[in-house]
Amino acid sequence: MFPFLFDSTMLILIPGILIAAYAQNKVSSTYNRYLRVPNSRGLTGAQTARNILDRNGLTGISIELVGGKLSDHYDPRKRVLRLSNEVYNGRSVAAVGIAAHEVGHAIQHNESYAPLKIRNAIVPVVNLASNAAWILFLIGFIFSATGLMNLGIIFFSGSVVFNLITLPVEFNASRRAVTQLSANGLVLQEETVGVKKVLDAAALTYVAAMLMSILQIVRLLVLRGSRD
Repeated sequence: MFPFLFDSTMLILIPGILIAAYAQNKVSSTYNRYLRVPNSRGLTGAQTARNILDRNGLTGISIELVGGKLSDHYDPRKRVLRLSNEVYNGRSVAAVGIAAHEVGHAIQHNESYAPLKIRNAIVPVVNLASNAAWILFLIGFIFSATGLMNLGIIFFSGSVVFNLITLPVEFNASRRAVTQLSANGLVLQEETVGVKKVLDAAALTYVAAMLMSILQIVRLLVLRGSRD
């Protein structure tokens, strides 16, 4: 159906694929390492999250257990913090770090942090545009319709914008997490190192996603050029 999915232009994506694979491996290895390191306070991720939320006046935000691994997230629509079992019930350095990171998003939402507001606002549009992009580009590619290919590329550019906005959102949430954990005495100084390593590894996945979206745009431009 998609004649351009497997051709020589796939070579353009290799750097992004390699970095994405490295990022996933880094996240997994770092997370598993610090999942085995207990935090000195003996707090679970859920207790850590509740502590930070309450200290920031966010008593109305509830915390729920969610299935899956590393499926932790904050739902701004329902004002709910959802934590995976290893984080919710875990008493590790990794658990408190990830829980604090997600609380960071809740604090961003409460403070109307601009990048987060923009990201949340464009999610529906980006999803629709990204799906339509491939259809438009395919039709344009088959019939050598440059206009449709250009439109497909423009639509797909939405993913680049989304990933670009995501970077400051995630980095800021991680900075907030470390600050909150340290300021409230929830972790020792040496444990902060582990928290940072876990969060930095997770942030690398967003960098990889950004690179992949840029390389995909380059690839589409090359494919369009081949039809001129």
